[in-house]
Amino acid sequence: MDIRTDGPTLVLEGAFDVRCTSKVRYAIYERLSGPDEQVVIDVSGVSAVDLTALRLLAVATRHAWLTGHHLTVRNPSAAVRRAIHLAHLAHAIEVERVAASA
Repeated sequence: MDIRTDGPTLVLEGAFDVRCTSKVRYAIYERLSGPDEQVVIDVSGVSAVDLTALRLLAVATRHAWLTGHHLTVRNPSAAVRRAIHLAHLAHAIEVERVAASA
């Protein structure tokens, strides 16, 4: 798992699973402790995701809300979106809406 920072955005690349959740958790909470109210997690480069990683995103989203921040997941692949729905976490993880092209 590679984690890059691009302003208030964390860009994740690779397999997002139990082996890297502590590293990702640290990066997310570090962003949430900063001055940016809006924190975005770009998962366009995530090749695989597991339930532990999805639960981390759900808990971080709630923590952000409780502390006056806003956490959004950007550019999930169809597989990541499906995993979010299969895990019944669609209500707990905010996925950025993309305008449909005409």
